[in-house]
Amino acid sequence: MKSKAIRPRVAIACQGGGSQTAFTAGVLKAIFEGNIQDRFNIVSLSGTSGGALCAFFIWYALKKGDACVWKRLIDFWQDNTAQTAQELYFNDLIIKTLELTSQGLIPQYNLSPSSPLVKNIFSMATMGLRSEFVNFERLLAAHIDFSELLSWGAQPEPPILVLGACNILTGRLHKFNSRLEPVRMEHILASACVPTIFPAVTLETMAYWDGLFSDNPPIEDLLKRDSVGIKNVAQEVWVIKINPTRRKDIPVSPADIADRRNELEGNVSLFQSLREVENLNMMFSRGAFRDEFLAEVDINEPIKIPKLFAEDPDHSYHIPMIDMSEELANSLNYESKLDRSAESINRLIEDGERQGQKFVEARLNQMG
Repeated sequence: MKSKAIRPRVAIACQGGGSQTAFTAGVLKAIFEGNIQDRFNIVSLSGTSGGALCAFFIWYALKKGDACVWKRLIDFWQDNTAQTAQELYFNDLIIKTLELTSQGLIPQYNLSPSSPLVKNIFSMATMGLRSEFVNFERLLAAHIDFSELLSWGAQPEPPILVLGACNILTGRLHKFNSRLEPVRMEHILASACVPTIFPAVTLETMAYWDGLFSDNPPIEDLLKRDSVGIKNVAQEVWVIKINPTRRKDIPVSPADIADRRNELEGNVSLFQSLREVENLNMMFSRGAFRDEFLAEVDINEPIKIPKLFAEDPDHSYHIPMIDMSEELANSLNYESKLDRSAESINRLIEDGERQGQKFVEARLNQMG
């Protein structure tokens, strides 16, 4: 085992994407199954929406010193699937209705998730289903003791957890940071609050929506010493990506247009963040920073980040993103981001494991 002092400092950033982030769970399982933390110093994790959920469970397991870092995360996803015939029927009905609506075959009704009508309909439609299946808060509480987390207080030691959300009253992007405050259930709920599905999450005097309106996932904060601490500035950023970058054909049908629009919106903030880091690397390579400043954060080479597109010229700091297989990505649509059938969830986890294993093998080969 290499000494802790020379292990590269790594941040893992998890993009959001609803149920499709079961893929992220598979990737994280593969990464930590081989005790990757023995070769790399995992100094921070970040996430948005479903990615925030995955990052949180890994962060919690690392803090608890779990022998099996990924078990809590996989257990959560298995509990999150439709397990009874009634739950599967409910799940399939929702997905099929959304697909027919996207295709223009049935009318779309825009109702507030906070309206009494919606609450009453949902209550009647979910009678007989497990409370954990229809209530996200209860599902989280079944797996994590959040009162314990409050007792921990802020956690200045690594790994640092950064969760992205959007403050809908101030219009500002917001990051919940474990180094600065205790992690609360509301932080996860806020990051995953899709405004067409859930009422806004209120916390003290503020209100929050899904982190997809924020950074997807947060990256800039992983490189700021004021955010993660001077000793925890990442030397490498590994991005687990849900939304595909490329598409082979032009979307024509309303459903395909909506699907592609969602993918592009999900990638906008990610690409902007990576471009900013690339600009920092360019400035670094041209001597724009004072040596004493770089020495403070122990940076002596460009930050290792994913390249945005496959045809970009290779660089010495090139590390690929961890993407779904092309076959899986092409089989998914927007509605599948809400699909919680065991078949869909397990397929995503299994593909994540395969892609994660490939990534780990390639990265270890780079180290020699």
